[in-house]
Amino acid sequence: MNLRELVSALNDFASLSLAESWDNVGLLVEPSPPHTVNTLFLTNDLTEEVMEEAVQKKADLILSYHPPIFTPLKRVTWKTWKERLVVRALEHRIGIYSPHTAYDAIPLGVNNWLTKGLGACTSIPLHPSTAPSYPAEGTHRVEFCADNTEHLDTVLSKIKDMQEISCLTTLSARVEGEKQTRVSLNCSQKALLEVVALLSQNSLLYEKTEILLLQKPLLPHTGMGRLCTLSKPASLSDIIDRIKSHLKLPYIRLAVGVGKTLESPVKKAALCAGSGSSILKGMEADLYLTGEMSHHDVLDAVANGISVILCEHSNTERGFLSELRDMLALHLQNKVNIIVSEEDRDPLQVA
Repeated sequence: MNLRELVSALNDFASLSLAESWDNVGLLVEPSPPHTVNTLFLTNDLTEEVMEEAVQKKADLILSYHPPIFTPLKRVTWKTWKERLVVRALEHRIGIYSPHTAYDAIPLGVNNWLTKGLGACTSIPLHPSTAPSYPAEGTHRVEFCADNTEHLDTVLSKIKDMQEISCLTTLSARVEGEKQTRVSLNCSQKALLEVVALLSQNSLLYEKTEILLLQKPLLPHTGMGRLCTLSKPASLSDIIDRIKSHLKLPYIRLAVGVGKTLESPVKKAALCAGSGSSILKGMEADLYLTGEMSHHDVLDAVANGISVILCEHSNTERGFLSELRDMLALHLQNKVNIIVSEEDRDPLQVA
């Protein structure tokens, strides 16, 4: 596949509109076109060791879950390791693409994979994603009633001349026993100011005006973090063993909630892959599961009787790559060879 076709397919797999506003996602490094991708190389973190592996395995595009370019680069030299990644990528005609929080949000993404470490459970997003657009044109709906047809015709004529007005409808109605005309329209934030200014010229119209803020609909099963309800409560000790097995870890970090023990039952668990403090904060659950949390957020959780399991940041994400490889192979109809990095690993170890 050529690079642009592949990037389009990757964007279809997980819309970049689902990523957090602070994130840096999408195609980050693009070799000069035309560029054919025969081998897609998956990694959680793009380090220099992983880049060398990608070069040796003749990768044409690296999908790095974490964006290796996050803060702006002022120059591309051989001085810093992130600059060297860009140099190496371009020298070897390797593109770099990062989905990051878009993969956190999708129904079959990183957080969904992490829920499997708890055992059988149902889950919902902690912070649901909204659709990228409104269900109808415009951000606001304006509705008002009028009983003076001649004056109403003048108002409607002026509204029709305005920009960014849509879905303008009129309907006969009875208000307090009087026959009136109910007007409804959608408009942008900018047009709303014009509509309100027009209606305010007539106190009777203005007093009967309602303004509704249109909400973008929530996307089912999509969003940040997950609140999981276990099919059968399990002891904290059992949950620890399950998570270690799922993440293939010999250890985890544990803070037991006040009043709880290793035998205390876990029915609800709130989780977030990576760094979960901002997503988990204030959520009611028996357990928080994430890669890392601030010291004070751990203390808050424990004081509220919530146990905390920390597995280090990328350990809660990396195992998803194997599932991702299989899903992308199906999505891309096996048109590209997909391999997972063997050098990619969490930088923290127990010494």
